[in-house]
Amino acid sequence: MMISILFVSFFILMAVGVPIAFTLAISTWLAVILGSRYPQIVVIKEMFSGVDSFPLLAVPFFILAAELMTGGALTHHLLRLAAQFVGRARGGLGYASIISTTLFAGISGSALAAAAGPGAMTIRMMEKSGYEKRYASALAAAVAIVDPIIPPSITMIIYALQDNRVSVGGLFVAGVIPGLLISAAMCLVNFYISRKRNYRSMDLRPTLAEMVRTTVYAMPAVALIVIVVGGIRAGYFTPTEASVIAVFYSLFCGMFIYRSLHVRDLPDIIFRSAMITVGILLILAAARAFAWVLIIEGVPQYMADLIISWNLSPIMFLLAVNVLLLLFGTFMDPLPGVMILVPILAPIAFSLGIDPIHFAMIVILNLTIGLITPPVGQLLYVVSAAVRIRVSEISREMTPFLIAYVVILLVITFIPALSTWLPRLTGF
Repeated sequence: MMISILFVSFFILMAVGVPIAFTLAISTWLAVILGSRYPQIVVIKEMFSGVDSFPLLAVPFFILAAELMTGGALTHHLLRLAAQFVGRARGGLGYASIISTTLFAGISGSALAAAAGPGAMTIRMMEKSGYEKRYASALAAAVAIVDPIIPPSITMIIYALQDNRVSVGGLFVAGVIPGLLISAAMCLVNFYISRKRNYRSMDLRPTLAEMVRTTVYAMPAVALIVIVVGGIRAGYFTPTEASVIAVFYSLFCGMFIYRSLHVRDLPDIIFRSAMITVGILLILAAARAFAWVLIIEGVPQYMADLIISWNLSPIMFLLAVNVLLLLFGTFMDPLPGVMILVPILAPIAFSLGIDPIHFAMIVILNLTIGLITPPVGQLLYVVSAAVRIRVSEISREMTPFLIAYVVILLVITFIPALSTWLPRLTGF
């Protein structure tokens, strides 16, 4: 009875367009009040438990660091660094968008921040240079998916809290090669489309002196990536401590090196960061309560017994998981998806002998792809709002990018070493 109420109310609320955080919380509350003898206060207790975690402190700080990077011109200099090397080639500004977003991924950990920051900047640059706005928007949304894959990653932090077989540091290292593969795949798509449509930049080639000057100016921004990732791997600080260092470093660079960030800008930056953080934490809190109902009713154990009874081989299980998660990601954000599904699927994968880090990368990539698939597709809406273009126009350009992601997903599924080699090499 409790599970029936939970899922019926969940799908009804989703169908009428209730935001995912409220959908999870309301359906959980209805299941408890109508289908069980548990006191209602248990919902609030579980929601608080969902956000009562020290590693989660990294979430608001990485978001704030990303906002400070954009406001302090660090993002602008990363984009100029990428554009000067590839901007004149056919599709060059598309490559610049991919490279700058990949560099930005080494600091922010949030796909939405990448789309709203460097993504929005490159869309405007590409449109001025003759690229179709809908293609530039689709490219910015598609490449933003690399942010939760390349460390640091908010999604990886949440995943490590759900599966004690993996560590945050191990997942961070594991994301490097898949993240670079994604960027390479996006470059191939951009090459094909730019060649087909003859997208070129009309800007003059920069002189050697200008290229040296641009590179020097971008070095403080690039250094932040080395500090965050290198510091975590060297053991100088934890991911949570790294997020705080990223905030202060971004603040220092914006105010004293680039001098484009002023005290009067800070209230707006902090407010935007707080609003994004509140949205994420509310989703996490509601997802924790939703997952508690599943656990207390024995759904994970039932699903485990059912799947094991099918006698699937490890590879068939992973293919089935890919299909399930791709469908699940079309209507569920990655963070609640991780909190609800990982406690169910991770133990089954481990019992089949699948490496926990390999499985984690498959789950994270699957659910993150959902950010560019309707009807939820948050990245589509973020880009739409940032540059004022209809979501339907972006969606029409998304097909080649989705095909590329499916190919990358299959490659990562069939070649576990892409996810596990680097963590093993570095001691994880």
